[in-house]
Amino acid sequence: MRRQITLSSTFSTTIATLVLLAIGAFSSPGYAQVQPGDFITPENAAKVKDLVGPGVYYKVEHGMTMKIVPSQRVDWPPPYKDATEKYSSQVRLSEDKKSLVGFVAGQPFPLIDSNDPDVAVKIIWNNVFRPITSDDYDLRFYDCDSAYERKGPQTEQIEYFQIGHYAGYDLVGRTEVEPMPTDPDFKTTGRYWLFGLYPILAPQEIRGTGFIRYRYADPRRGDDIWSLDAGSRRLRRVNEAIMSSSTTGGGSAAHTWDPDHYSGFNPKTEQYFYKFLGEKNMLATIHAEHSPEQRCPTDGGTSACPETWEMRHMYIVQALPDRSRVNALDSRTVIYMDSEMWFEPYIDTYDRAGHLFRAHIYWLATRDRPVPDARVAIYPFKRSFVVGAVSTDVQSGLATMCYLPGMETPERECWYINMGAVDRQFFTTQAMVRAASF
Repeated sequence: MRRQITLSSTFSTTIATLVLLAIGAFSSPGYAQVQPGDFITPENAAKVKDLVGPGVYYKVEHGMTMKIVPSQRVDWPPPYKDATEKYSSQVRLSEDKKSLVGFVAGQPFPLIDSNDPDVAVKIIWNNVFRPITSDDYDLRFYDCDSAYERKGPQTEQIEYFQIGHYAGYDLVGRTEVEPMPTDPDFKTTGRYWLFGLYPILAPQEIRGTGFIRYRYADPRRGDDIWSLDAGSRRLRRVNEAIMSSSTTGGGSAAHTWDPDHYSGFNPKTEQYFYKFLGEKNMLATIHAEHSPEQRCPTDGGTSACPETWEMRHMYIVQALPDRSRVNALDSRTVIYMDSEMWFEPYIDTYDRAGHLFRAHIYWLATRDRPVPDARVAIYPFKRSFVVGAVSTDVQSGLATMCYLPGMETPERECWYINMGAVDRQFFTTQAMVRAASF
């Protein structure tokens, strides 16, 4: 009993410290450049240059605007917090510092010490088992626009996408939906999670396309991935090396997203080397005003703006691909991790020559429902939802902006998180083929 009391006390102290860091960001030296109430445009973008990543700063220079607002606290879902208190004391890294040992549910490493030589990989494992989703999720009927950046309200849409389902199922770390905390299937298959994106409903030339992906606990085993071709309706196995390429499952359609960044940093953890670059108070959207997000009127619709940005305490981690294991497109990735919410508000990737390549930004809302008029997706506590996301090729200016929920889709509630909306059967090739035969 004494051990449990000590753990709970330590955990509560940690959460309180993170909250103070977020609130205290307003008195930090860097924050003197902006104040709540400021409106950031390309003309005064220099005010935020040191408070965002290079990719976000690029977007502001090219027309995206920001409304600076006071910081607000983000609480974890209570079941996730309880699981962290119960199980985190038994979690450790493997001898090679690559994998987890003893993980059951909750956050693996709630006590982050910047002086810990293993702090970078611990931050990444916290990202793998993060509080935003722990059991299952089904994002239904969302849409995306691809366009080239331009200043002003006119959008030159070169491609429109509509997707039926963006869904995931976790077999390990479950906290809200039975079976908990581990699906018995894990003992047989060793799968950490299942992911499915299908069917693509638009554009017409790739209608019916989709793919599914399995992630394994075995650090030596790569992902299993199957793609369904739009034209021939034939299934094919996909090499995980192209998960960092925006061509996966997209046919000839123009877009900039790649599966390794659909929901933050998402490649297999053990296939990268990590370096802790520091921690810093930076701006991010965690309490978005809009859902669905609104098309930015000042950059040709290649972002969501104006939207609220608040100061957050971030961990910054560099990820380098292990070339002996994966032939990733990017030479390195810089991850900006919110230390309270444990999701990446933005990520920058660099090409083989070391130049900034793609900028990924995620706008999040934190509330008890994904949209104000929800009737089904309503929760007894606040949770975080990604309501907008953009991937921009900064070298060409092509951007793909996604709206979650979509602007032109029939499903308005969109996000169903930890509600048992999907089960393991959804993530089979047979289910994907059936969905393409509508």
